[in-house]
Amino acid sequence: MSADGIFVTGTGTEVGKSVVSAVIARTAAAAGSRVAVFKPAVTGLEDEGEGDHELLKRASGSEQAKAEIAPYRYAPAVSPHLAAELAGEEIDRERLLTAARVAADGADAIVCEGVGGLMVPLAREYLVRNLAAELGYPVVIAASPGLGTINHTLQTIEAAWAAEIEVRAVVLTPWPAEPSRMELSNRDTVALLGGVDVEVLPEIDLADPEGWPPLDLL
Repeated sequence: MSADGIFVTGTGTEVGKSVVSAVIARTAAAAGSRVAVFKPAVTGLEDEGEGDHELLKRASGSEQAKAEIAPYRYAPAVSPHLAAELAGEEIDRERLLTAARVAADGADAIVCEGVGGLMVPLAREYLVRNLAAELGYPVVIAASPGLGTINHTLQTIEAAWAAEIEVRAVVLTPWPAEPSRMELSNRDTVALLGGVDVEVLPEIDLADPEGWPPLDLL
């Protein structure tokens, strides 16, 4: 692929993966790069609010259509393989790879956001980790700064390494203005035991991209 790229994953759900992806995309776009965005599947669209793919589009300034950013979009808030099954279809590996490559064509950079964590199935025998490995981009891991994050984050790092995926960084978010002793220890312990760079990202106002701090990880 011609574009520089990053694949953002998480230690689970609701750990800031979409926020980290959006801030990375916004940082690159603000620096003058043409940024494409991609998310293999979006679930939970029956909930109020915009989908992750719409946040990515706003953050990057991309003119991609919804179907170009997220080839598969479902209402139920369930694993993508189950959401597809409920819709009477199956997520196709080749369609995902083609869509990601088309998105990258003509862009300077692409930010790919996964679904849940690396071990989430897109199809019954095709995990998010498989897609990340085939795309070949380094991963950034979004994680909570709180209790339990050491175990979850180190397991995600190990899962990436097992598939020979480079881990570019871990991003702990939302990072408090006055971190506790535990949060500081979590940050330092993940960096030491994981052998990775650990960045922090405070809580941001999604409606105010101009006020977002930079996160230059591409």
